[in-house]
Amino acid sequence: MTPSNLRAADLIAERLYEAGCRFAFGMPGGEVLTIVDALEKAGIEFVLCKHENNAGFMAEGTYHRTGAPGILVATVGPGVVNGTNVIANAHQDRVPLIVLTGCVDADEALTYTHQVLDHEAVFRPITKATFRLTAKGADIIADKAVGIATEGRCGPVLIDVPISVADEVPGQLPRRRRPVASPVQPASGQNLDQARQWLGAAKRPLMIIGLDAVQETSGPQIRNFVEKHNVPFITTYKAKGIVPEDHPLCLGGAGLSPLNDKTLMPLVQSADLILCVGYDPIEMRTGWREMWDPSETDVIDISAVPNTHYMHQASLNFIADAGATLDALTESVAPISTWSDGEVVRAKLQLDADFPKDDDWGPGAVIDECRKCLPRDTIATVDSGAHRILLSQMWTCFEPRTLLQSSALCTMGCAVPLAMGTELADPERTVVSFSGDAGMLMVAGELSTAAELGLKTTFVVFVDASLALIELKQRQRQLENSGVDFDRHDFEGIGKAFGGNGYTVRSRVELASALKNAQESDRFSVIAALIDRHAYDGRI
Repeated sequence: MTPSNLRAADLIAERLYEAGCRFAFGMPGGEVLTIVDALEKAGIEFVLCKHENNAGFMAEGTYHRTGAPGILVATVGPGVVNGTNVIANAHQDRVPLIVLTGCVDADEALTYTHQVLDHEAVFRPITKATFRLTAKGADIIADKAVGIATEGRCGPVLIDVPISVADEVPGQLPRRRRPVASPVQPASGQNLDQARQWLGAAKRPLMIIGLDAVQETSGPQIRNFVEKHNVPFITTYKAKGIVPEDHPLCLGGAGLSPLNDKTLMPLVQSADLILCVGYDPIEMRTGWREMWDPSETDVIDISAVPNTHYMHQASLNFIADAGATLDALTESVAPISTWSDGEVVRAKLQLDADFPKDDDWGPGAVIDECRKCLPRDTIATVDSGAHRILLSQMWTCFEPRTLLQSSALCTMGCAVPLAMGTELADPERTVVSFSGDAGMLMVAGELSTAAELGLKTTFVVFVDASLALIELKQRQRQLENSGVDFDRHDFEGIGKAFGGNGYTVRSRVELASALKNAQESDRFSVIAALIDRHAYDGRI
């Protein structure tokens, strides 16, 4: 198209293409047909999904591989409201998601009530920003949406598109884009001098790393820092792999497992210097609130945004780039001997004992066998439940963004669509999805989309016919069993019915064979791993 006949929808689509977007996901209605047309014309493939919530998670999967915002397209009323969960998830899990919705024209809405809903009012509390598109402002709104979604802590932005506005031709050239905001500079000044003194004197320093550091690609600086000063480190689940987890100073991910906390919390509380590096505590459960007293322990917090959460406090707070600040912090500070009493080694040995990998069968054996059989650079996704807590402790990551999950909002059913979007954006990588059987049942219809897209994803399902984590909590409270158990279903048959492979496994040998077949296949595979109820007792 020439600039003179670009529709308002085209201006949005071209800006999203410039931002690196190549896929959009959703389910169209008549109100968004122009948006879909514009996206396709701009070079952004529209993928028809079976539910808007799944579409949003597929969009998130593409973001983790490309760095470009995900795109969710949803039609008026029930379509966009179906996406409420994934939009809230993007807000809490810091995912840049552009939500394009159709809406009834304002003049028509004065006398017409069918499916008329104030989308902006619904989504304002769970987005970074909302806009209603105007034809002459379409280019500016699109640019604002991309900037707001991707700068600082990422998040979702909604653009509500009236039907007639999408088709309107504003007749003007797209205006100049605002330059991308410069990253926050490294810390400096008197507080940095104080931090250097603390680092130079610390004999028991410990680092906690979070998602901000992943977003800022601070892995190399973190590794240099911890190796120079012999600083053991813990990550949140979303930061796993920012330094390869086979590193001798790595204490793994934390935040959900009481069994893990029993070992790590005493170590944190015995530290004389705690460095919170890009640590966003939204992933952590209540036990991590106010874990230390900054009046008694030196605590340095390097964060992308000011601390308004009050999950913890620090002695020094730097709103700055994590990696650059670590580089500045280590300047002129000579390393000294740290953790000389062997506590870190003992903690690692205890964690290995707490999460053993030598089970003959059960959820731990399933995880261990998958990690052994699949390539080192496999990308795994996992949805919520007891299996996620166990897998997040046992699954070793060697680079960031290779274990994808909903760790802030903890959404069930996210693993399948996350895996599909990931493979679509990075088809050369092995992608495996781990679901509980209840989570898979929530999204099983999306397997038809996997077949339509020709994906080769492996979907592993833990089949115990129970909401295992909730059932465990029910027993811990000595309540009667109610509403947590259900029948065993034929997931092997479900996989085959939707055009993929299906396997049912009851042992490590059968699982290894199924994984081999799945890797060699040109279709997706569903592997149903049958485990006993109560198999997670004592494991998480």
